[in-house]
Amino acid sequence: MIERTMLPERWQEAVGEEVDQPYFRELARFLSEEYRENTVFPPATDIFNAFQWTDYQEVKVVILGQDPYHGPNQAHGMSFSVRPGVPVPPSLRNMYKELEADLGCPAVDHGYLAPWAEEGVLLLNTVLTVREGEPKSHQKQGWERFTNRVIESLNEKESPVVFILWGADARKKAAMIDHHRHLILEAPHPSPLSAYRGFFGSRPFSEANAFLKKNGRGPVNWCLPDQPDG
Repeated sequence: MIERTMLPERWQEAVGEEVDQPYFRELARFLSEEYRENTVFPPATDIFNAFQWTDYQEVKVVILGQDPYHGPNQAHGMSFSVRPGVPVPPSLRNMYKELEADLGCPAVDHGYLAPWAEEGVLLLNTVLTVREGEPKSHQKQGWERFTNRVIESLNEKESPVVFILWGADARKKAAMIDHHRHLILEAPHPSPLSAYRGFFGSRPFSEANAFLKKNGRGPVNWCLPDQPDG
């Protein structure tokens, strides 16, 4: 169900060997059964969407969440993003509040974050699939090891990268990042359950841009268009 060819060429070069590992074959078998017997998000064809939208060489920022949205029609393979026409989830609404407080970007009425992905923001979760209505249901099946390798491969890049780690699961990845070369920004998850514990006021967007400009990489345009293109 999941093959190396589902990853773009440069991502295949960076992390494609993981798909051939025994643990990943076990994960693939688990997912085949899950998709057959349950409703699983995102659709199987969207699992690697984050890699399709953001080229390995172009990654400036990684926004790392936990696992995909577990409600119908929400997850489409990019963390925190939903397709045009889907109501903005509460976590993303909180991100918009912080973005407006941080950079003055007004909140938009859609949740389509593809413009960020095109700017070099890899929208990744620690776990890339989930059963409907059951958050964290696909933890400890192998995805964490795969996304560890993704983070390690980005850590190996010569170009400095900003790693924005939101939530306890994401923050575990900080240990594998060289903080002397890259910037690590940690905060609680932006969900309504935890955003008031330190997510609000963390100013990740301006901090990311300051670091990128300092290192000659050019800032991200975090302000989203009023109308999604897609």
